[in-house]
Amino acid sequence: MSLIEWRKEFETGIADVDHEHRELVDLINELHEALCMDADRDTISNFLGEVFARISAHFALEETVMRKHRYDEYEAHKAEHEKLLDDIRDIMDALEESDSADYKSTLSTTIRDWFVNHFKNKDARLHRLLGV
Repeated sequence: MSLIEWRKEFETGIADVDHEHRELVDLINELHEALCMDADRDTISNFLGEVFARISAHFALEETVMRKHRYDEYEAHKAEHEKLLDDIRDIMDALEESDSADYKSTLSTTIRDWFVNHFKNKDARLHRLLGV
């Protein structure tokens, strides 16, 4: 079962951004599936590293678009990006330091909630204001 189902409302109208959003959702769903199948710690750690790297690269693209268009909520939007990256780093650190499997539910919930809310609110507003 997918953690995040793609919805039309997630689209920004910016082809490159939407393409990366879909790829990120697919990757996050793969991570969630690995978590549900009780993948070993190394597999989850590798997935997290890939998720972190791809999300970082995506945020760089999105922030470039915002700067180019002088987006009025650039700082707040960027701060949300940084918060998610910090949260993922914290989960990665907890995974390395802990013998517990508590990170599994925390990870899925954190990422799902963040992406769904961010797509529906922040990215949707960006799309409306840029008129794309």
